[in-house]
Amino acid sequence: MLNTLTSWALVRLEIIRALRNRKFLFFSVLYPSLLFLIIVGGQGGTDRAPGSGLSVPAFMMVSMASFGALTAVLMGNSERIAKERESGWVRQLRLTTLPGRGYVLAKTASAAVVSLPSIVVVFVVAAVFKDVRLDAWQWLALTAGIWAGSLCFAALGVAIGYLASGDAVRPITMIVYFGLSLLGGLWMPATTFPRWLGDVASWLPTHAYAALGQAIELGDAPHAKDVTLLVAYFLLFAGGAAWLYRKDTLKA
Repeated sequence: MLNTLTSWALVRLEIIRALRNRKFLFFSVLYPSLLFLIIVGGQGGTDRAPGSGLSVPAFMMVSMASFGALTAVLMGNSERIAKERESGWVRQLRLTTLPGRGYVLAKTASAAVVSLPSIVVVFVVAAVFKDVRLDAWQWLALTAGIWAGSLCFAALGVAIGYLASGDAVRPITMIVYFGLSLLGGLWMPATTFPRWLGDVASWLPTHAYAALGQAIELGDAPHAKDVTLLVAYFLLFAGGAAWLYRKDTLKA
């Protein structure tokens, strides 16, 4: 019971800290929407994204909503944790009743909560400025699916925060961040890639992440392969983060 209360207190603290960070809010909430408008440009509802069956605005709406959530949970978690390790904040947390898995879950959950505005803002911008129209159940399913999928990358952010030092965490995070975004097909359809690169992309978590929303937009249920991949990656990243947390504890 005490461990649960401690975890929820940490979740609340992390959410408050994130909402007070104006730079973080700009890049995680507003930047994806601006990027959506820039990429879509003069594309209309009759222009189709290659091999997707979706209009360019609808395709990029899901891609940029996923990109925004990825920004919020990955960039925010990794750099914040690395700084907390250097400042001694994590050492103080170890003196509480909070277990390693509670810390990882608290960081993951708080990051996912903060990612929700970035998803909603992209949807609003796409509907108002590019006339993207979906049924009510599709909007709700898209929001829930992209939000839940962001947990996978929140866990990855925790793992990177414990893997890298304060000086190295930003370049490592940026490489992972842009690599997963580009190769996963968030900035352009993976169907435009060379065949060998498309085969690689199909196994990346970002590709499965965007595919969840694209399936919903087409009126289908998410594909089992995509859901399985995201769950597998989440377990891998969360398990790695918990192991790195315990390893860091032994060094302290």
